[in-house]
Amino acid sequence: MCVALPGTVISVEGRQARVDFSGNIVEADTTLVETKPGDRVLLHAGCIIQRLSLSDATEMDDFMKMIREMEGGPHAV
Repeated sequence: MCVALPGTVISVEGRQARVDFSGNIVEADTTLVETKPGDRVLLHAGCIIQRLSLSDATEMDDFMKMIREMEGGPHAV
């Protein structure tokens, strides 16, 4: 099973972006999707594969929060 994770673009330099996932910063390739800082995106296998609308990003944030709460993970509220 493949999972794409939602994050927020912090910066873009050339074809590389820094993406924030709840405080975890990763480098991602922007070749497939044009992005700018502040964009909410889906990342899979080190590549940004889609920009998210505000409503989709909010829905995914709520879903990820629900999963963390069920797991009792470190970011559970």
